[in-house]
Amino acid sequence: MTMMETTGRLRAGRREWLALAVLMIPVLLVSVDNTVLSFALPEISRDLRPTGTQLLWIVDLYALMLAGLLIAMGSIGDRLGRRKLLVAGAVGFGVASLVAARAESAEMLIVARGLLGFFGATLMPSTLSIIRNVFVNARDRRIAIATWAAMFSGGAALGPIVGGWLLEHFWWGSVFLINVPLIVLFVPLALVLLPESRDPNPGPLDLPSIMLSMLAMIPAVFAIKHGAKHGLDDVVLASLGLAIGAAWLFVRRQRRRENPMLDVTLFGNRVFTGAIVANMLSLMGLAGFLFFGSQLLQLVIGLSPMNAAMVLLPGLLVTVAFGFIAVRLVERFPIRVLVSGSFLASSLGYAIAAFTGHPTVMSVLIAFAIMGIGIGMAETLTNDLILASVPVHKAGAASAISETAYEVGAVLGTAVLGSVLTATYRSQLTVPAELAYGEKSHAFETLGSTMEYAARYPNALGEQLAESATQAFDLGVQLTSGTAILVALGAALVSWRAFRHL
Repeated sequence: MTMMETTGRLRAGRREWLALAVLMIPVLLVSVDNTVLSFALPEISRDLRPTGTQLLWIVDLYALMLAGLLIAMGSIGDRLGRRKLLVAGAVGFGVASLVAARAESAEMLIVARGLLGFFGATLMPSTLSIIRNVFVNARDRRIAIATWAAMFSGGAALGPIVGGWLLEHFWWGSVFLINVPLIVLFVPLALVLLPESRDPNPGPLDLPSIMLSMLAMIPAVFAIKHGAKHGLDDVVLASLGLAIGAAWLFVRRQRRRENPMLDVTLFGNRVFTGAIVANMLSLMGLAGFLFFGSQLLQLVIGLSPMNAAMVLLPGLLVTVAFGFIAVRLVERFPIRVLVSGSFLASSLGYAIAAFTGHPTVMSVLIAFAIMGIGIGMAETLTNDLILASVPVHKAGAASAISETAYEVGAVLGTAVLGSVLTATYRSQLTVPAELAYGEKSHAFETLGSTMEYAARYPNALGEQLAESATQAFDLGVQLTSGTAILVALGAALVSWRAFRHL
């Protein structure tokens, strides 16, 4: 059934819109948890003393598990029932949140973040599929999808604000505990308001494909992380080789199966593939900005967590607003112009961060607000293109790929841009010999831990260390922003070419 064929159907009623509101709870849970740690990183650095690599894993592992398991969990949901998987995943997500909140070491927090990613992957594949079942009228469905996209991108921007408020009043573990009351609210509402649905002919569960998809994702991101610290060594080459080999075997297996876990023929559609790449690059820029922006506002500029979060509030509002504005703009302007223009706006935001000299509160606020224009438009338009460019009966697979691209973008944002920042900071930091003597090898790997050590020495040595750390971090922000500009301009070029007939 096409969108035109459903236009004349009855409009959605109160129950349908309430169901949409309920579905936004897991969307917010997953997207907020992608970025809620941003403002907690300094406190985590001081409390758990992670190495620079461990800090990146604390941030990245959640999104990595999501990206690797979304398609697999979508396949399981098709068999068990999407609502059933959604509710079971929410309960597991709550338990994992409690474990993360009580973590007493960096290793324990990394494990908890992995569990959050695992259960988070059970939440997302069902949301768009349920939306398509609930909203049979095309106009209502477009509004619902725009709401979904706005909540997805807006939730990522909301994460640091929620984290900032919590850190102003509680300890860093509270950024995880906020999930629990939302899950307690969601589970009974989901059982009452959400309809159950499943694929009538899904085929058998493909465990080898699940393993191959994970083997293609995890080594690739590990190679990026390891390479940023150690350069192009044997470990990087071996990891990339494993990822490429697993990806090739995965694609080969999908092409040969009658009921593939992932329909790889979808990527033969230029519009679909272009929208997937643009969607991924959009989130890469957002995640990278939040990774360094939170530390910049607190540790360099000196704001409290709550005040730092309020600096990002205008950007959040702009992101959500332009997600809905894009629905109206697409009726008047070509999609090609709007999507490409959205990435130009993102590049302008990063240019402000890179070229305004010493960063200030106002420069960060303006940069993020301008980025919000681009991110809000890009997320709504690319998700709409992803669903509209494939047959209706393949919408479930298309939505799973879309969500996977989102999470891959979040991973790459902190893995690539975060690694550029970390590598620059380490190479430029000068530690006085008197302070370095006897300390652990990773004592000065992150800005948070370095500033804590500097505060222990209220004399010229401490001031010298703090000044060197600030200058090294500033330079890292500039180089990271420059890299992000290239990413955004590349996304604009991809969009311009992929959507040339739209």
